[in-house]
Amino acid sequence: MDSKTAIKVENLYKSFGKGDAYISVIEGASFSVNKGELVALVAPSGAGKTTLLMMIGCVEDPDKGTIWLGDDKVYENRWLTKETRRIRREKIGFIFQAHYLIPFLNIIENVTLIPQTNGISKEQSEKEALELLEYFDIKEKAYAMPSELSGGQNQRAAIARALANHPQIILADEPTAALDSKRSVDVVKMLKKIATEQNVAVIMVTHDEAMLPLCDRVLTIEDKKVVSKKSEEATVL
Repeated sequence: MDSKTAIKVENLYKSFGKGDAYISVIEGASFSVNKGELVALVAPSGAGKTTLLMMIGCVEDPDKGTIWLGDDKVYENRWLTKETRRIRREKIGFIFQAHYLIPFLNIIENVTLIPQTNGISKEQSEKEALELLEYFDIKEKAYAMPSELSGGQNQRAAIARALANHPQIILADEPTAALDSKRSVDVVKMLKKIATEQNVAVIMVTHDEAMLPLCDRVLTIEDKKVVSKKSEEATVL
């Protein structure tokens, strides 16, 4: 695979249910996302945006198709490794609409949890966590509890947590939905900065049309397939 490519999907299918309850969501989706690229994923509710994100993130099982993450082919009609949890820990950072910080851990403990699970020492993981928190202008909140931060600060802490394992890929599912318009723009600009400066591929699910011009490209789901568009051509329903 091209060294610039972080994510490559070929002929991916996903359905749910059987018989009268059968629903086909994705049929033959093929696309790629490069390192350093911030891509928005937009489509009507129920079109399969989150399902697609979770398949790329090795959380949801596809029906068939192929997924590459970096140089590794991780799925070809079946998972090619039993270590999908390790892949998620080592290669992928997740950001969600809710920050999902652990409420009984302070901010730096939340950010260092995955690196320490991956075997990084407490000293090293805390040093890198403080650098990330400084990068996001919340270093002074490192030892505060999530309940002591604003919604925007908690979301920045969640982004720092997603970066703490040095991921090749960030998957963000409606990361600005709970924020006001100014904070939403700030978060998307942060994601763009991360993509550019750290050469990370970012896919962001969004319903906010105002965020699209900040992205490099827009993917949309049409007729159960993924189509790439320029931001001015994309419509959020």
